[in-house]
Amino acid sequence: MTAHSATAARARTGGPKDDGPKILEHVAGWALVAVIAMLVTQLGLL
Repeated sequence: MTAHSATAARARTGGPKDDGPKILEHVAGWALVAVIAMLVTQLGLL
């Protein structure tokens, strides 16, 4: 059994798909970073 067939035989666990919209995830991640930075600044934690 090769590594590829062993990986393909493994059951999916409901995690994120590999073929999803990468740019959307990237933009959403940076938006979350910006929101957290604004929250930290407003609360005076920095």
